[in-house]
Amino acid sequence: MQPQDQPASPPPGWYPDPDVPGRQRWWDGQGWGQPAPTGQVAPAVASGSVADERSLAILTHVLGIFTGFLGPLVIYLVAKPEQRFAKHHAAESLNFQLTVLIGWVVAWVLALALVGFILMPVLWIGALVFEILAAVAANKGEWYRYPITIRMVSGAVG
Repeated sequence: MQPQDQPASPPPGWYPDPDVPGRQRWWDGQGWGQPAPTGQVAPAVASGSVADERSLAILTHVLGIFTGFLGPLVIYLVAKPEQRFAKHHAAESLNFQLTVLIGWVVAWVLALALVGFILMPVLWIGALVFEILAAVAANKGEWYRYPITIRMVSGAVG
């Protein structure tokens, strides 16, 4: 089978409509959007718009690994209001990075009792794993939420 013979898969966020076979609907993280016409797949991605948002979302989580809360903060401030996907991931990453920062402060205080030295590598590895999972989810077009996060910054969907 040649690559041009393969059926086009719908862009991320479009799923089969459970009510009408052969029709697809958009899931935005909170609810179902308008369905695509029956017998048609989801509309093609507009050149650059969804891909740019996805790239921003991935960049938010990757920057969180290297810059802490500063990278996600910059993207949160730069993302336009109509870029809901990028804004969601920036808010999620920023909230997670601020929670990790609080964890580091607690670990340093507990280092006086030697418990913090055990907590530090656990915190670092756990944060790294969650950041990688979030970047992979953003690459797939999924609306990711960090599981252990204090929600201080608004803008996350769901």
